[in-house]
Amino acid sequence: MALDIAGEYVVPASRATVYSAMNDPAILKQCIPGCEEIEERSDGEFAAIVRFEFGPLKARFRGKVRLFDRDPPNGYRLVGEGEGGVAGFAKSSAVVALEDTPTGTKLTYQLEANVGGKIAQLGQRLLMSTTKKMADQFFQNLVAALTEPVRTELEAKPQ
Repeated sequence: MALDIAGEYVVPASRATVYSAMNDPAILKQCIPGCEEIEERSDGEFAAIVRFEFGPLKARFRGKVRLFDRDPPNGYRLVGEGEGGVAGFAKSSAVVALEDTPTGTKLTYQLEANVGGKIAQLGQRLLMSTTKKMADQFFQNLVAALTEPVRTELEAKPQ
């Protein structure tokens, strides 16, 4: 089953900071919903274990992502694949673009994914809404990860 999803988010940080964060395994682990483990295997290649919940189906996927056409701090293209055992598989390709805005960085993405197995049997509507919800959570987590030190620093200052 094919899925096409696009989104746009404004992150209150510079393009260089956002680009760097989106390539940092520690930050990615903190931001990816259900991420249990992530490691950079080589420059631009990551391996991860992520636990997903698609409606009634829960699965643990082992996957890898490779970055292509890197243009720091403007964006890149990524290609990934994951295996979830009896739950099925997923293969994806996405283009991520970053541009300056008055309040930070606008991040846009265009994702094309193919899923098979039991997850494909759940139906496109459920998969689309779950995938969109996970993307939203990722970007909320990214904003929190990039602004948390500022909050902590502000809270530590005596009034």
